[in-house]
Amino acid sequence: MGLDIGLEQTGRFQTLAAVEEVPSFCETIRKNAEADRIGNGSMRVYEGDIRCLDPLDVLSDLGLKPGEVDLVVGGPPCQAFSTNGRRGSVEDPRGTLLWEFLRFIDAIRPSFFLMENVRGLMSAALQHRPTAERPEKGGPPLNDREQPGSVVQEFIRDLSGGYRMDVFEVNAVNYGAPQLRERVFFIGNRVDCVVDFPDPTHGLVAVGSTQDELFADEKVTLLPYKNLGEALRGLSEKDPVRLEFSPRKQHFLDMVPPGGNWRSLPPEVAEESMGKSYFIKGGRSGWWRRLSLDLPSPTIVTMPNHASTALCHPTETRALTLRECARVQEFPDDWEFCGRPTEQFAQVGNAVPVRLGEVAGQVLIEHLEAKHSCEPAALSKVPTVRQVNVQSHVRTRKWFDKGKAVVRGASGTASD
Repeated sequence: MGLDIGLEQTGRFQTLAAVEEVPSFCETIRKNAEADRIGNGSMRVYEGDIRCLDPLDVLSDLGLKPGEVDLVVGGPPCQAFSTNGRRGSVEDPRGTLLWEFLRFIDAIRPSFFLMENVRGLMSAALQHRPTAERPEKGGPPLNDREQPGSVVQEFIRDLSGGYRMDVFEVNAVNYGAPQLRERVFFIGNRVDCVVDFPDPTHGLVAVGSTQDELFADEKVTLLPYKNLGEALRGLSEKDPVRLEFSPRKQHFLDMVPPGGNWRSLPPEVAEESMGKSYFIKGGRSGWWRRLSLDLPSPTIVTMPNHASTALCHPTETRALTLRECARVQEFPDDWEFCGRPTEQFAQVGNAVPVRLGEVAGQVLIEHLEAKHSCEPAALSKVPTVRQVNVQSHVRTRKWFDKGKAVVRGASGTASD
């Protein structure tokens, strides 16, 4: 519900209904709705597989007709497209829920829709070819369904009903969230408006440099990134919910300084601790990772106690607690999570940062208010579907080079 909370924090949106399959997740939504933290006091929660739900029945329950809803929001499960997993794409049943989202759009006919997902969706193929079988490894040429980006292209072809769409690759840290989290937003509308996403408001400030010096050429003044220390400030927990590191994991993490990871370990220790993963190129930054209070958090994950996706507290050898992860995602402190600890962490880790929901909400408000007076896309010569990368790839973590801590910025340069 991170996206929904963010939208409501604009003060202009009211959540009428939600569809969720996992019972404990539904319990969370209901409990917070009953406490008036989301919705309007009469918010409906449809528990079950969305593939078995008729969107026209939902409209009827709400006393609405097609075309009377301003906004439909969705976040189809992203695991099928994540570059961190097996990437089953639409061969994974979860991947087909993209088209369930389209089914709801076709029936409900909202003025606007907002769909979010991982950036990996942009390069996902309809049919995944294992790396070992690709042309560069001696395999046959990729067919049309195996081409990178074919999922999005198919989605665009199936988008009907006069909708145009603007696609934005963004990073939450650029808008004041205390977290590096890349997402892609699909914003569609049937009033032919060209939608723009705001430029970043926050950026990297090098030690010893002023904002004016850093951005003199661009004539832009950015606020410094919000860091983990700011996010956790003032948090006190009597009975924290957390997932523990095993004694073996604690042993290796005890050797890692704040802001470090496996690279901070002696090579022989790193190799011993990581096994075959030590020799893999790329994708290892989460191994034995201890966070830093003076940098933004890495992406909050559903299992912060895994060796390869560790979210170890900066000063204590333990994984971040549930409430600490929720703070990084910017959930309100009174937001309640239901279910087993693993289910609660899944709710936090799978959520869209609340901050991004609010920023997207402001964009939608501006265009909803101007939908009868905005410049038609046909007149501005903008294509029916447009893709924009809003500085989505950001690196800020510490590295240890020859025993000295450095911070790498978006440009790839290092500073003390």
